[in-house]
Amino acid sequence: MGGNHITVFYKWTAQPGKLAELASIYENVTTAMEQNEPGAEAVHVYVSEEDNAVYVRDEFVDAAAMGFHLQSTAAEHFPQLLEIATPGPFFFLGNVPSELKQATHQMQLGAEFSTHAAGFDR
Repeated sequence: MGGNHITVFYKWTAQPGKLAELASIYENVTTAMEQNEPGAEAVHVYVSEEDNAVYVRDEFVDAAAMGFHLQSTAAEHFPQLLEIATPGPFFFLGNVPSELKQATHQMQLGAEFSTHAAGFDR
């Protein structure tokens, strides 16, 4: 993973009885990202019955790829998601430019930002 790589890990908490619908929307998001976002390296969606939530991990090649996602797939599904779920927190891991930080604050994602300090990939 290059130095410009960005990981986003986040949670959406469904309204009561809406978890299956929330998970279904994320299946569509995953398909859209796979087909239309070459800068999205990986997407993984996890469903928690216990927390009535989905947890999602997105991997982007760089900030431009993440920005493209926010303007395209994310923007397209965001209103639908907000009708049935509450976003956040969103953890952005990597070097996120200030204009993208602003965008996430405007979306009220409960965003937190950190840069890489240590680690390895096998």
